[in-house]
Amino acid sequence: MPTVSVKRDLLFQALGRTYTDEEFDELCFEFGLELDEITSEKEIIIKEKGEGKAKGASDTVLYKIDVPANRYDLLCLEGLVRGLQVFKERINLPRYEKIIPAPGEGQKLIITEETVQVRPHAVAAVLRNITFTKERYDSFIDLQEKLHQNICRKRALVAIGTHDLDTMSGPFTFTAKAPSKIKFKPLNQTQEYTASQIMDLYRTDSHLRHYLHLIENKPLYPVIYDSNGVVLSMPPIINGDHTKINLNTRNVFVECTGTDLTKAKIVLDVIVTMFSEYCEKPFSVEAVEVVYPNGKTHIYPELAYRKEKVKPELINKKIGISETPSSLAKLLTRMCLKSHVIGNGNRIEIEIPPTRADIIHACDVIEDAAIAYGYNNIQMTIPKTYTIANQLPLNKLTELLRLDLAAAGFTEALTFALCSQEDIADKLGMDISATKAVHIANPKTAEFQVARTTLLPGLLKTIAANRKMPLPLKLFEISDIIVKDPNTDVGARNYRHFCAVYYNKSPGFEIIHGLLDRVMQLLEVPPDKENGYTIKAADGSAFFPGRCAEVFARGQSIGKLGVLHPDVITKFELTMPCSVLEINIEPFV
Repeated sequence: MPTVSVKRDLLFQALGRTYTDEEFDELCFEFGLELDEITSEKEIIIKEKGEGKAKGASDTVLYKIDVPANRYDLLCLEGLVRGLQVFKERINLPRYEKIIPAPGEGQKLIITEETVQVRPHAVAAVLRNITFTKERYDSFIDLQEKLHQNICRKRALVAIGTHDLDTMSGPFTFTAKAPSKIKFKPLNQTQEYTASQIMDLYRTDSHLRHYLHLIENKPLYPVIYDSNGVVLSMPPIINGDHTKINLNTRNVFVECTGTDLTKAKIVLDVIVTMFSEYCEKPFSVEAVEVVYPNGKTHIYPELAYRKEKVKPELINKKIGISETPSSLAKLLTRMCLKSHVIGNGNRIEIEIPPTRADIIHACDVIEDAAIAYGYNNIQMTIPKTYTIANQLPLNKLTELLRLDLAAAGFTEALTFALCSQEDIADKLGMDISATKAVHIANPKTAEFQVARTTLLPGLLKTIAANRKMPLPLKLFEISDIIVKDPNTDVGARNYRHFCAVYYNKSPGFEIIHGLLDRVMQLLEVPPDKENGYTIKAADGSAFFPGRCAEVFARGQSIGKLGVLHPDVITKFELTMPCSVLEINIEPFV
């Protein structure tokens, strides 16, 4: 969930009253939010960087509020205050107005066909005669960053640019050019750079370097020009310094470029609805004409209102309450969904404003009704269906084995289900193609490239991290491994494995063998070739030659035990012999 930081005094000033911390915490809960932390800028710096770095930092009290990820309208102070005021019925929900200028007087954004392979979509709007203060300006910038991290998926889907309209002249052109042909002065820089130089300049920037990969391998870079050839921005990387906004800016040109048109329209709607309240004519937005490469035009922002109808009995049934239709309509109106009863009272018509892109289905309306009613006010009832819960047999067996293995002197470890390709293949002397491993499409780190096909690497890495502990080290784990299986609907299957490792100055094969016998005794599987278990000499790439055995139970192979090969031990940064056992316990359920 995104966290919004707001200054307590500014928040209370906007709400028109003060609250104690407990009262505001309760208000947040009633509105479906959570007051996560009460802190200050100074406390945050002390916590993150130490007391020495906090000198001169502000002691202003900050409220950190957890906001649902799909409530983009609550990501700034303006939206938060508006939502709470409507919820407490202190104000009515404002009506957002799109002002379309007279022909020839409005702004125009022309998209060229070169953008198709890079960022094909663009939308725009103008906030006319807006008044900024330091707090409003900071909130305006912070909202853009929150949207970039949230719905914009770190600028991959949408990138936002805001510009001082009085420093440039339309019409504007959104095109794509070779990096060497783009040259401008980036935001807060003192000289001009080509696009290639800009990419090099920000390669070490702690903030912007995370976005360079979005376009750096493209033959053309997206760029927006005004009619005089002045660069507004090179999305999704940086705006131009010439058009930057400041506290004295009166007219703001907002453009959103991206790969997802729906998301771009939502982002534009959110920005202009949140900050149009500071315009000379509050809650009004000047439209911009966007011209597509095929010659078609569209007016943005859409600021679309739509209506949905929901049955009151459906709301009551799903929540477990028995409110009248008019009462339910009032609850929904408090959640910024203007509602009224129609027909004979058997329908509620809900008007969904442009700020509520999260309302997609009737269940979203019902959820808001439940929040306004108050979850704590819903009476607890005994379910009409009679069921008895029961533990899954596999999980029950796992729990029983864990207790007895601990009693046998082994310590339980819990390791990551994801690991590197090297861990399950190269280090164990195998080829990755032979492992049937499930690969992660976009791994964030080399440590988490594949789902584990064996529990052994995790335990060996645990021993490597604890090799200074007194010997012997005796670890076990009972968890799932994942392998590809084309016969399942998801293409993969989980198996519950048990793995144990003995690490000491001597291999201790007899200890691991004894542990296998103990496990089979607990499972009531006798040492019998026909109906019990047996072991047979086998080969394994991870094992010392002649020191590996395959375990069979009730006629099927369930795993292996043996002494690890010195090469495997060395690759996991260990220095002493190691015996292991790994079996599949699912056949015993």
